[in-house]
Amino acid sequence: MIVAIDGPCGSGKGTIAKILAKKCNLTYIDTGAMYRAIAYATILENVAIDDEEGVIRLASTKKISFDGDKVLLDGVDVSKEIRTMEVTNIVSPLSSNVKLREIMVDLQREMGSNGNVIMEGRDITTVVFPNANFKFYLDATLDERVRRRYEENKVKNIDSTYEEVYENIKNRDYNDMHKEVGALKRTDDQIYVDSTNLSIDEVVDLMLKKIEGE
Repeated sequence: MIVAIDGPCGSGKGTIAKILAKKCNLTYIDTGAMYRAIAYATILENVAIDDEEGVIRLASTKKISFDGDKVLLDGVDVSKEIRTMEVTNIVSPLSSNVKLREIMVDLQREMGSNGNVIMEGRDITTVVFPNANFKFYLDATLDERVRRRYEENKVKNIDSTYEEVYENIKNRDYNDMHKEVGALKRTDDQIYVDSTNLSIDEVVDLMLKKIEGE
């Protein structure tokens, strides 16, 4: 079984996917973290994000893997490093690189080739696994998504102001919806879930009922 979840930044995809993975015995794959890992690699190796050849070299040679909730880059846990504002500010424009997306989509399909996965991102239901068994679009208002991400940053001791988070998410929304390849899109075959006024448990329960056919 393949469960695909798309949606904008801060809509709760990662939180919900992790819980559903445990409840449904699925392997959780955070595709956004994969792009963040490459973004972090560009910082480490001083590669400009508009240096297409440099970015592709990194994407072709760096090994990205998951160990539970941990994100590994060449075997090193970079879960915290990829969530800094420095990485956050460059990951969306970086992910607009068409050749990079091609490499990442191939890798994501390989990761999900054996099935029993839940994968979340921006183009999972439309590009990576358009024939997934269940296709969700998880959404929330901009103000609510900014509030969630700002509170999350405070808990994780990530240095950011509310205004920085607001501008970052607003810009990422635009970039994500206007990418040449792999843009975030609403489609008729997705199950739309607005999490703005729902608790985490309520969202999980709603999506779980859809998966279990209740």
